[in-house]
Formats: sequence, structure tokens, C-alpha cells
Amino acid sequence: MHGIDATPAPQDLDPNSSRPWYSLLNRYHWFVLGVAALGWLFDCLDQQLFVLARPAAMEGLLPTASQADRVWWGDISTSVFIAGWATGGLFFGMLGDRIGRAKTMIITILAYSLCTGLSAASRTVYDFAFYRFLTGLGVGGEFAVGVALVAEVMPGRARPYALGLLQALSAIGNISAAMINLGLGLADGEGLPIAPWRIMFLIGAFPALLALVIRARLREPEAWQRASHDGLVQKQLGSYRELFSHPVWRRHALLGLVLACSGVIGLWAIGFYSPDLARRVQQPVAIEKVYAAQISAAEAANDTPRVEQLARIRDDVLQQRDSAASDADVRDSTDRLVRGELTKYQSAMAVCINIGAFLGMFCFGPVSQRIGRKPTFVIALLGAFFSTAALFWHLEEMWQIFVLGPIMGFFQLALFGGYAIYFPELFPTRLRSTGTSFCYNVGRFLAAFGPLIKSQLNVYFSDTSEPMRYAGVTMCVVFLVGLVVLPFLPETRNQPLPE
Repeated sequence: MHGIDATPAPQDLDPNSSRPWYSLLNRYHWFVLGVAALGWLFDCLDQQLFVLARPAAMEGLLPTASQADRVWWGDISTSVFIAGWATGGLFFGMLGDRIGRAKTMIITILAYSLCTGLSAASRTVYDFAFYRFLTGLGVGGEFAVGVALVAEVMPGRARPYALGLLQALSAIGNISAAMINLGLGLADGEGLPIAPWRIMFLIGAFPALLALVIRARLREPEAWQRASHDGLVQKQLGSYRELFSHPVWRRHALLGLVLACSGVIGLWAIGFYSPDLARRVQQPVAIEKVYAAQISAAEAANDTPRVEQLARIRDDVLQQRDSAASDADVRDSTDRLVRGELTKYQSAMAVCINIGAFLGMFCFGPVSQRIGRKPTFVIALLGAFFSTAALFWHLEEMWQIFVLGPIMGFFQLALFGGYAIYFPELFPTRLRSTGTSFCYNVGRFLAAFGPLIKSQLNVYFSDTSEPMRYAGVTMCVVFLVGLVVLPFLPETRNQPLPE
């Protein structure tokens, strides 16, 4: 059907079988996994493009504002994006149960791709935030329908591995965003006709092409088709009323929500600010490096006036003073080189985090199959707490980016590998997308306040030398919240999906 072999794969249900999980998949299983993985990969590409472009976008949209105001508006745009994510997740999660996974996936991919492209046309922080909200609508919906689709199509024993791989491959989207950021940052040092952050958002529109593939070849899972054709069940498809009227599903939804909050707030209010931290920590180093190279070149040319001018401008930059009007052109051209140098540190942190993230998300599946879902969550939550606090407190040197970044990424994003596996196992077919979306996305309404809380903590710790460090370490306590609810959630290892 649809040109792809749909012959059922062998259903090896024995959890102790020695057969590899991938031997259970046929061509259509691989196609579904590939489409869902690409949808989430491009979703994460667009998310990470925003994270990396945010500082430069605020500079471009608020050229006369103070640094504190730019940080504040950056936090506002992040919170608006997360709120859109939560809203879209709730709406499209319910829609995925009602009209089908494939149709909803097309809508969500088009939404997040096209609205990311629109962000490139922003003229003020207000329309920028509006476009980020619209992008969030699509981003939030794609995850819930994607994992529900994979969970329902895959053979039982292959399901946790396939879902772990689905989540792990999202790190490729994040790494791709970091490489795009690095390339454009270096190109900006040589001069670009368009601001690099605008180009980044334009690139984020290309995933819309994936919707054409989904429209042509992807069909709805048999489990959803059975539920949608059952007259008694059809009217309850995607019903929040049923989700909360049934005591078991209500308990799973509320406790799953708290578990999701630990990871979502931890990532968006702390973890995704680590590239900004690396940029700030390395800023004096980058300034000294760039100006030293410029001064050395001037000395080699025996251009004493330029040597004196560069030294004067360097001191102005380090002391955060305005330069004389006669120095403006030289300062502007050298500042572009400094921004390009800082992009290296920012992108290095993003790449290192996502290398660890890939391993963490992929490892959650096999580890949880061996020791159970709940013990694996305990390890990930504790690891995220200690590794994130260590990075924010100790990051000073370039080499620490390559050590602390992957460790933090491993544990923080392992949690999201767990969410992709665990949440679909908590709900029946008719409520799977709705329940998964509720856990994953209502947590984002709470997480939307995370960046604002971080900003207030920055103000609270403003009398310290580096308030961002103190704010980040303080917020790490959110990872411990998930430990409180785990004892009250079921262990789903080797259990069939609820029908």
C-alpha cells in the first residue's frame, strides 16, 4: 500500500528474546520511524535556531536598548514561544486523536516551518514574539502526534528502542542549527548583506517540504483506525473530559505533568541558556584575541597610528565605554570579528550539549528495558541536577565546554528520551495523543514562567559578579521535583500499550 511494503513484521513479544529489536521491523515501520524522526528533528532544528539567534535578534531589534533590556525581551520571547508550544500541544494533541496522526502532523510541520520563516521578517520585538508564538503552536503539536504514531505502529518489543531513537535523532537537528549558527557567524565577520539571525530563521522554513512526503505516503495506524470506527469510542476520541473523569488516566496525566515539568523547565530555563553563558564567559577572551591579531597586523605593517587606535578602542570595549566618532568605523568592523569569535564558543557549547543529548536520549531506551522506566528516570534526574549545577558554577575555560557540556546534555535530554517512551505507555489508544500532549505541554505553561523567574533571579543576584551563574544553580532544584512523583506512577517495562 502507498508503494511501501506493509507486510506485518514478526511480533516477537518475549522480552527475553535474543533477537535484535530492529529485526522486527518491516519497510513501512522504518518509513514511519523515518518520517516521525525527521518531523521531530526539523522541529528541534527550528527550536535551536531560535535559541542561538536570540541574542543577535535582540541586538538587531533593540539597537538602542541596554543589555539588561535585551536580555529581558529575549526572556519574554522565549516565554511566549513556550506558551505557544503548550497551547499547540494541547490543541493538536486532541486533534491528533480526532482526525488522525498523519493529518495532524502535516498541519503542525507546516505551522512551525512557515512561522519560523516569518520570524526573519520581524521589525520589532512585538511581531517577533507573535511569530514565535505561532511557531510554538506547531512545535508543541508535532511531538505528541509523532510519538503516538510511532508507539502505535511499532511492534511491542521494538517500541521503546524506536521511540528512544526517534528522540535521539532530534539532536542532529540541534547540532545542525549550531553549525548553521557557526557558519553564518564566521561569514558575518567578513560582511553579510543580511543579518545572520534573519538568514537562520529563513533556513528554518525548509522543513515544510516534509509535509508533502507525509501527505503522499503516510497512513493512519490500525489502532487509531479501529478506535475511530468504534461507534461507542469515536465520540470519546481526544476527550479531555474522559481523560479527567477516569481515575487512572487522570492520575497518570497529573503525575506525568509534574514529571515533565522537571525536564522541560530545567531545559528551557537553565540548559538552553548555557550557550549564552559560554558566550559571556568567553567575551573578554574573544575581545583580547581579536584585537591582539589586529594590533599584530598593524605592527607588522609599521602602522603606529593604527596600533594606537586599536589599543584605545580595545580599552573602550573592555571598559564598556563609547568610542570617539573617529573610531566608529574601526570599532564596528572589529566588533563583527568579535561576534564571529563568540559564535565559535556559543556553537561549540551547543554542539557539545547535543552530542551528549544524542547519547542520553538513545541510551534511555535500552537502560530502561533492563532496569525499568522509573529507576532510569531517577538516574537521569539526579544526573541532570548535579551536571547542570556543575556547569553553571564552574564554567571558565574553553576545555570545560567540551567536558561539562556533553555530560549535562546527556542527563538533561535523557529525560526527554524517557518522556517519548513512557508517556504513550500511560494512556489508551483513544487518549494516547491527548494524554501524552497534556503531560508534555501543560508543563510548558509552567515552564513559560521559567525564563522570567531566571530573569528575576538575575536581578536578585545582581550584586554578585556573575548573577547568571547563581540564578542557574538555584533553578537546578527543579530537577528534584520529578523524584517526588515517581513512586506514584506505574512501571510499564515489558507491558503492552493500554487499549
